[in-house]
Amino acid sequence: MFAGHIDEIGVMVTHVDEEGYLSFDTIGGWDHQVFVGQRVVLLGRSGQVTGVVGKKAIHLMEREERDKVSKVEDLWIDIGAISRAEAEARIRIGDPGVLAGGVIEFPNGRLVSRCIDNRIGAFVVLEALRQLAEDRPRAAVTAVATTREEIASTGGGARTSASHLQPDVAIVIDVTHATDYPGIEKRKHGDYRLGGGPAISRGASVSEIVFEMLVETAETEKIPYTIEAVSRDTHTDAEAIFNAHRGVATGLVSIPNRYMHSPNEMVAMEDLDRTARLLAAFARKLGPETSFVPE
Repeated sequence: MFAGHIDEIGVMVTHVDEEGYLSFDTIGGWDHQVFVGQRVVLLGRSGQVTGVVGKKAIHLMEREERDKVSKVEDLWIDIGAISRAEAEARIRIGDPGVLAGGVIEFPNGRLVSRCIDNRIGAFVVLEALRQLAEDRPRAAVTAVATTREEIASTGGGARTSASHLQPDVAIVIDVTHATDYPGIEKRKHGDYRLGGGPAISRGASVSEIVFEMLVETAETEKIPYTIEAVSRDTHTDAEAIFNAHRGVATGLVSIPNRYMHSPNEMVAMEDLDRTARLLAAFARKLGPETSFVPE
């Protein structure tokens, strides 16, 4: 089972006031500073509703207010309504939304977009299956696009998928923090670079056998890679999968990603190709004789 989650962080409408302004809360882990001045797209009663995140203009702030960190309770969403009735004709409490943002191609093969975490992982899974369709493996390989990874402590779609499929082995494909920009302490956060290839995780939620097989495959295929140490939870779907039903031998392969959980995340296109090739080559190594039982 190859798994990439397709949910993204977002917002949820929590209140509509008399003037038609919307209060909101976060879905998933946000730096609240990112919201200021952004456009949002809400999933309303009859389709998408565009809004802007409002905040008091700096010209109207007292000196002490200017130094305060913005929080969601200080902000609101303006959809152009002039009354609660007008807003509620388009929006209900609990409607979700995302920050508006498109895809941009940068020089040097960089791709910039929101929700790279982790729809890019789902793309890589499908690319790996495309390669396997051209040169079929002995093993049966299933691609899974999971949801609720960003919010579900119980595992969301990853756990239900693993319980239903009962795979012998699963590889989670996600993103990890690139640390190749100013101000990052590599001794604390590791050294993961755009263009440096996939990061193969090693830790409590990862099968050591699967880890070694992934490393061996990368070296055989001459795919550059790094090793990421994860001494506790990986904060990915790996936790939901490795202990599903009778237990699943699980690996985690991550794509270096700059500016995670922002509207402008960035990855290197070459890392996507390398990760897909790694997954396909890994699948081709598997056969009836492959054992994931530690000895």
